[in-house]
Amino acid sequence: MAKRVAELAYTSYDMADYARVLGEEGAPYRWDEQRREVLRAELDAAFFHLYGLDRDDVDYVMETFPIIKREDIAAHGTYRTKDLILDIYDRMAEAQRTGTPYQTLLDPPPGQGPRHAAR
Repeated sequence: MAKRVAELAYTSYDMADYARVLGEEGAPYRWDEQRREVLRAELDAAFFHLYGLDRDDVDYVMETFPIIKREDIAAHGTYRTKDLILDIYDRMAEAQRTGTPYQTLLDPPPGQGPRHAAR
């Protein structure tokens, strides 16, 4: 989880001290909105699992965010945030069921995303 949090938070040199606490060295990560959506969804899905919510509960919780739903539908024609979280939730559930590690949707994986040029 720390690599995902670091990649989301460490997007400017102003956050370098916090990044070091997370074990990060080097330049900040570049802001890549599509990549950030997946990082956030992976964290959300992981926390839903950690708190023991089943899929129906996750679906219900996601329906309690009407502004995000409305903005997603306006921009993408679907509640994309919910769809992505549920997809990742299902992938994590399958990984748990089969005893295999969850495989991120990201390439490169979290913590190896594109960075700003070094100072």
